[in-house]
Amino acid sequence: MNKNHREVLTQVAATHRANLHRNLQRRLDAARSQGNQDLVRLLEAEASYLK
Repeated sequence: MNKNHREVLTQVAATHRANLHRNLQRRLDAARSQGNQDLVRLLEAEASYLK
């Protein structure tokens, strides 16, 4: 694999991870605003897994 290809893969992975975090935060905000504590707990567990 050449250097440019590795750099692209690294950037794609970083973008994917950022999207996962952004989507998770949006889901957490929605669960909190709806008062769904069970879902909040599940999503917080998912967040700790992604760290």
